[in-house]
Amino acid sequence: MIKTYFVDSFTTEAFKGNPAGVCLLENDISPEKMLNIAAEIGFSETAFVKKMDVDGVYSIRYFSPKKEIPLCGHATLAAAKIVFEKTPVVVISFITGENLNLTITKSDHNIVMEFPIYELTPLTTPLAVLHALGLEAVVNTSYSPKNKIILLEIADADTLAALKPDFNALIHSYKNINGVLVTAASNTTAYDFHYRYFWPWAGTNEDPVTGGVQTFLTKYWSTRLNKTKMKAFQSSQRTGYMTVELIGDKVLIYGTAAIVLEGNLIGD
Repeated sequence: MIKTYFVDSFTTEAFKGNPAGVCLLENDISPEKMLNIAAEIGFSETAFVKKMDVDGVYSIRYFSPKKEIPLCGHATLAAAKIVFEKTPVVVISFITGENLNLTITKSDHNIVMEFPIYELTPLTTPLAVLHALGLEAVVNTSYSPKNKIILLEIADADTLAALKPDFNALIHSYKNINGVLVTAASNTTAYDFHYRYFWPWAGTNEDPVTGGVQTFLTKYWSTRLNKTKMKAFQSSQRTGYMTVELIGDKVLIYGTAAIVLEGNLIGD
């Protein structure tokens, strides 16, 4: 049996934010079994967490229903929520499958995740992608080589919220990427920028609330808005929000999460 949790990340309410599975492992299991479990759970990501020999240090691996994912923000937040609920520690380290060391801190009502910053490169706007998204024009197009994600900035947050992509056309519009992120400056004072993330190439059609993209999105908007601490809103159907802060070559992601299910996964 594997102790398993469902956690809604980047929200304080159940059934909002982004749901993640969290499996606490007593023993190592194969990547194939992790993928099968992630596919069975069906969320955009499931995190597999195992305590290491050093106190407060855990290995973590992320799987979508289709493949292993190098880094995931909302599943990291979900896993941290479980560890902080079950142990008295206030600082933990997660070691990812790529040997990235993520420092996670419990701070009042927030969980603060320290993620790396990855650079963007210019990209010619792919018209087939725009057509599949239902867009006619963009403000800027960039590419994150590390994440294999195209970033499209558009002019209006309401247009962003109203997007209804043709996912069949989208997945055939570009090769060898993980996803497309569309973003816009906020049209209210409550947030600084909005975004949505579509990734039928590597996971589900749309990720409800995405933390991992802040590895490049925070620096992008920090440069655009001349701010280092900002509030971000993901205008998916479930919606979610987070505070992000650029500090040197790191981004701090502040978030909350709600545990919605606890149980045991049975099966070989």
